Amino acid sequence: MAEIAPSILAADFANLQRDVEMLNASTAGYIHVDIMDGMFVPNISFGLPVCEAIHRHAQKPLDVHLMIEQPDRYLEAFRNAGAATLTVHYEACPHLHRTIQHIKELGALPGVALNPHTPVEVLSEILGDVSLVLIMSVNPGFGGQKFIENTYKKIAKLNDLREKFGYTFKIEVDGGVNLNNAPVLVREGVDILVAGSFVFSSADPIKTIEDLRNS
Repeated sequence: MAEIAPSILAADFANLQRDVEMLNASTAGYIHVDIMDGMFVPNISFGLPVCEAIHRHAQKPLDVHLMIEQPDRYLEAFRNAGAATLTVHYEACPHLHRTIQHIKELGALPGVALNPHTPVEVLSEILGDVSLVLIMSVNPGFGGQKFIENTYKKIAKLNDLREKFGYTFKIEVDGGVNLNNAPVLVREGVDILVAGSFVFSSADPIKTIEDLRNS
């Protein structure tokens, strides 16, 4: 059974407190917070003040995904804004080990994300240092995209590495997650499913979260 991390990016921003409180009442394990800077990805989401506002009302840990260039500049600020997990992109971090160590020093759980074109093998030297590996199953930047089928193979490879070397990191997948592919993802080794529009556009988001969790 995977944990569910609904992406607040798909919430109604005019009723953000209401939607956070809905997630509090659900079986979601985390609230996924997508931070976009318009440079690393072709979209801008929200920044520190909104993250702080979410944290004030959230009763679930904030799973903060930094889709930004030079994330080292903002690690401490987002930690102070309530991030329990800080996930940075491999593609944005030329000194990834140093970045991961800094996240640990701040008292957050360190995660690293991979874009669809990036093979899992590039993380071979860092897997023992991270708490989370986030596999992007769409090209990051926009919600509601179609799931990339090659994701299954990437997750299987990552899970094989985890088992082979006895690592303890969790595998998270983000993009196009629904009730059709969730059971396959869990079988391949996924621990955390991120779902945005699939949850928030459903008639009963709390039930949808529970259905995903039981998939």
